Amino acid sequence: MRKVLYILTRLNDEDVEWLSVAGERRRLDAGATLIRQGEPVAALIFLLEGQVSVTIEGVGEVARLGSGEILGEMSLVDESPPSATVTVVQPTQILAIDKQRLMARLESNAAFAARFYRAIAMYLSIRMRSTVQRLGYGNAPLASEEEIDLSLLDAVHVAGARFDRMIKGLLGA
Repeated sequence: MRKVLYILTRLNDEDVEWLSVAGERRRLDAGATLIRQGEPVAALIFLLEGQVSVTIEGVGEVARLGSGEILGEMSLVDESPPSATVTVVQPTQILAIDKQRLMARLESNAAFAARFYRAIAMYLSIRMRSTVQRLGYGNAPLASEEEIDLSLLDAVHVAGARFDRMIKGLLGA
């Protein structure tokens, strides 16, 4: 499942509207670098359409991501520089929410902060469990990131509708 659905299941409509208004929509051509390994991240990035490549120095490409993915969430939470470089591989539209602006909102609105951080924590937990399973550790079979957690099933359609509204509003579709 794409990150955006995990995030948007925990946010409300007002939160999503704030993200849409607070962010800056950008169109990027192939070859543009969104995030550079080891350098501070200035924004939380929602991929609205297009595709990016995630590479790690000395390893190469580790993932390709598209619409509905979120970038920079780990550096937002732990303030460490990113461990990978993200490069645009085809024309891409993003919504970039300035880190300082987002941090100010998180500090001034406790309810938004609680929902936002819970959403990020939930996603990172699911990703870690999936990684542990792929590496063959752990005792119980775990769902992959691409599978829908049944406890989230009721909220997924709402999150999908929120993301669709976000894209339509930002891209004028």
